[in-house]
Amino acid sequence: MKVSSLTLVNFRNYEKLKVEFSDKVNVFIGKNAQGKTNLLESIFYCCIGKSFKSIKDKDIIRWGAEEGYIGLNLEKKYREVKIEVKFSKIKKKTILINSLPIKKIGDLIGEINVVFFSPSELKLVRESPEERRKFMDIDISQTNKRYFYLLSRYEKILQNRNKLLKTAGSLNYVKETVDIWDRALVQTAHKIAFEREKFISSIAPFTKMAQNYLSGGKEEVELKYVCGCGVKLDEKFEENMAKLLRKNLEKDFKLGYTSIGVHRDDLDIFLNGVEVKSFGSQGQQRTVALSLKLAELESMFAKTGEYPILLLDDVFSELDSERQERLLKFATRTQTFITCTDEKKISGKIFKIENGKII
Repeated sequence: MKVSSLTLVNFRNYEKLKVEFSDKVNVFIGKNAQGKTNLLESIFYCCIGKSFKSIKDKDIIRWGAEEGYIGLNLEKKYREVKIEVKFSKIKKKTILINSLPIKKIGDLIGEINVVFFSPSELKLVRESPEERRKFMDIDISQTNKRYFYLLSRYEKILQNRNKLLKTAGSLNYVKETVDIWDRALVQTAHKIAFEREKFISSIAPFTKMAQNYLSGGKEEVELKYVCGCGVKLDEKFEENMAKLLRKNLEKDFKLGYTSIGVHRDDLDIFLNGVEVKSFGSQGQQRTVALSLKLAELESMFAKTGEYPILLLDDVFSELDSERQERLLKFATRTQTFITCTDEKKISGKIFKIENGKII
């Protein structure tokens, strides 16, 4: 899986750009705020259907323009693919695969697999469980379209159950009507929890390998999936979760929301037997976050037979020279895009970026 070329029109600070890439390592060099990260963002957008930043689509369009465009040409194992995204200030965005518009983002997910890492990904390790659920969901969805639609179904069921809890006039009314949502919730939760546990089990050895490699054998990482449903993930999962939902119904009615479920899932991460979120140094947390991302490469390769595209945004400023060198060696396994502010000893195709242009 390789990106062969990228075309931008009125995207961020790029008025017009067409560029061809190496199928190995591509390095974007320039000062801050020149547009290096914007190039990674455009590639990511064509893979996932949204930015890795929390923004509105219209904010992607270049200042003063009414429309924007990304075009990405790729070479996959058995075919070529073209992804196009058309933005408008007044209309919804349009995404096309080989000139055919898609109806849902789920039709795009998995067409091109991608792994993104930047210093801000530290939140994956040390911030809220939501960040770790997002990590699991994006990764699983890229190799399992069914899972993407399971998440959407679960969210709709949860919203309906919560709406009932908030708007019902009495607890008795909730007791009489909630069963339909509880049955759907536990069935969908079971499938999601099963996929998340399977994913963590599959990625754990790759994460251990990456952490061991980056740390020169000094650190060992362990992962543990934590289900938020309050019951064991076994053959009685649905029965036991349904009982717990009923037991918690009065509390949920008072709270106005559902207190258990896969929307409360988490991922515990341990380094040399100690919880890294609470007790790891910032350097250790950063390396663990990077190891999780590198493990994604190997996990996706094991599932699909192709490595995903790797996007590394300003990671070298946060790593010591030894870990920089080890990361670069690891990155040669797949097509990699790297941003940095100064020219380092990186063997790859160099692009110098200045004010939204390649010079």
